[in-house]
Amino acid sequence: MPINGLSRFKGQKVLVTGAASGIGHATAVRFLDEGAHVILVDRDKAKLDDVMKALNPKYAIPSLMDISSPEQVKALFHFVEQKFGTLDILVNNAGVTAMGTVLDCDLATWSTVCATTLTGTLNISRTFLPMLIKTKGNIVNTASVSGMRGDWNTAYYDVAKGGVVNLTRVMAMDHGKSGVRVNAICPAVTRTGMTAEAVKDEAFVKSVEDRVPLQRLGEPEDMAAAITFLASADATFITGLIMPVDGGVTASNGQPPFPMP
Repeated sequence: MPINGLSRFKGQKVLVTGAASGIGHATAVRFLDEGAHVILVDRDKAKLDDVMKALNPKYAIPSLMDISSPEQVKALFHFVEQKFGTLDILVNNAGVTAMGTVLDCDLATWSTVCATTLTGTLNISRTFLPMLIKTKGNIVNTASVSGMRGDWNTAYYDVAKGGVVNLTRVMAMDHGKSGVRVNAICPAVTRTGMTAEAVKDEAFVKSVEDRVPLQRLGEPEDMAAAITFLASADATFITGLIMPVDGGVTASNGQPPFPMP
């Protein structure tokens, strides 16, 4: 059933990475609800099998693979080519994180985070760009407010997401002449599997909410709404946009409120 009567993506072919949970799952469901055929890419078989139970296999197609592997990305391309012959929308959502400062940094963890979050996004994008050029399609990347500003103790993640931010910009510039749009959303703290442990801490949640002008955490559906807007015909003159979806976090200069006289 289309959301609010919308069927903006009827018949379109969409690929979503990291689609078995969180933002990726909510986004895949939103595209399906609005008439798209969606390939749900994830490397977690148990989660992917579980979410597929609630989806119509006529329109939702699972693909178990790891985007950090160039060989698996090539295999995914051939799968999409055989299944659909084309692609209209690519959502690069898959990412991983790790805690630590630069002093804590070990290169194995650095490589793991960047391989999925940044290099995986690059790999998928360059592999599917020829298809998207043919359809004058578009790419939406899930970056992060952490890629726009710094956080404490998340050097790995912030640098990788900062790379996604600028990858979005350069792809928008380089491929706009071919009719391909490229945008990114930048979520603030959102209730997903990645934050599941942190949001069990009531003090942490309260501290986040106190910093958010809208006084709440993000939900996966908030991000899905932004992604589908950017992917839709309503955004045909928008490219290279780095869109905070953050309840107003990035409106702040970081200073605490001044005491009232």
